[in-house]
Amino acid sequence: MTMPSRRGFFAQISGGVTAATIGTAFSELGCRIAHAAPLSGPLYGPLAPMKDEVTGLPFIRLPEGFRYWSFGWTNEPLTTGEKTPGSHDGMAVIAEQGDLVTLCRNHEVGAPGKSFWPNNAYDPFAGGGCTNVVFDRRQRQFVEAKPSLAGTVKNCAGGATPWNTWLSCEETLVGPETELNDRQANPFQRPHGFVFEVPVDGQTSPRPLRSLGRFVHEAVAVDPESHTVYLTEDAGSAGFYRMVPSDHSDIGAGGRFEMMKVAQTLDVRKRVKAGSRFDVSWVEIPDRLRAHSPGTRDGLGVYQQGRERGGLTFARLEGVAIYDGKVFITATSGGDAEAGQVWQYDPQLEQLSLIFESPGAEVLDMPDNMCVSCRGDILLCEDGDFVPQRLQVLTPDGVLCPFAENNVVLDDLHGHSGDFRASEWAGATFTRDGEWLFVNIQTPGVTFAVTGPWRNS
Repeated sequence: MTMPSRRGFFAQISGGVTAATIGTAFSELGCRIAHAAPLSGPLYGPLAPMKDEVTGLPFIRLPEGFRYWSFGWTNEPLTTGEKTPGSHDGMAVIAEQGDLVTLCRNHEVGAPGKSFWPNNAYDPFAGGGCTNVVFDRRQRQFVEAKPSLAGTVKNCAGGATPWNTWLSCEETLVGPETELNDRQANPFQRPHGFVFEVPVDGQTSPRPLRSLGRFVHEAVAVDPESHTVYLTEDAGSAGFYRMVPSDHSDIGAGGRFEMMKVAQTLDVRKRVKAGSRFDVSWVEIPDRLRAHSPGTRDGLGVYQQGRERGGLTFARLEGVAIYDGKVFITATSGGDAEAGQVWQYDPQLEQLSLIFESPGAEVLDMPDNMCVSCRGDILLCEDGDFVPQRLQVLTPDGVLCPFAENNVVLDDLHGHSGDFRASEWAGATFTRDGEWLFVNIQTPGVTFAVTGPWRNS
């Protein structure tokens, strides 16, 4: 089949793509794969370069009427004097007090190096961690940024808790015993591959939550009622996990650690019909801290235990979010085109459903971080090879539509130069009222606050 040009493709779909039978709401789960049929009109309107309210430069292509403010570029000074770390990744609003919104932002720094907050580091020679950022909605400006977790490695995604903290996930299994690439000296002093909890005022004595396992963590979502923690794993052969706490008030105290299993199949990476539903059960993981399979350094120790007990294999699980009692999950390289899947798990029905599969990168290119707004829209951050990378909205009534395009091209701004339009979006998160969206571009590393004429609930 001859593929249309990118310009012709987007002209054809008129700003959006229908997700062929998603029906009137996600809960109905009559799903079809996206296709390029034209819409009656784009969701928010055509995208055009919009100027940043801070610098006057057109970093993002957005629909008309939307505005945004940039902040926290890599190497810019934090309020406390340290330099802002790079590799901005997962992020969430963790507190709203009056006009002030507090976000916790991950920094996916993987290379060994001195901690950017050395007096409060879990591992003094690990450069990753988190910064907490405060935005004033009334003044429409960022007012503070300070360290909140340090001495960790590859803080990729994570998730907010119902009690207003952030769970930051390490997407790695390095430790003092690890042989690094290119015969690089290994200065790490502590094992990594854990989840760390970060409060609004920062974590001055970091400790890993061993109850949530040691594996290649990606994201977490916490059920607001049961406090069950759902966890994704970023690996080619990945499991979907949950930790059911024994103490509702303390997820660090332990509980059952389990991997999802379905009755109909062992593998949903490919050859799954859109709209398929699977009956879910859970298998317990005997040793949640086993980083590797016996006799290997494969990083699949937790996954292998679940797999041996019939656990389900996904392709690169990344984002996870809870909305209206349902758990939504992105499989970045899932599907026949390896361009991404969006799954829904219903804990009440114990049912897993494929609600969207991308037929190719021009439609949706490897969804990674994600969130759900109060309008019920799933916002998907792309992390693939399509240029420019996009933020895409998947609505409850079945429309997939580009909402924003990365348009970052710099000429020595804050020490950064180059064309960064291929850099991934990350850390999308909304305020409770859905009026403000905060989101990162990972490289060169910057955070945006976006607002505008959102559609009514």
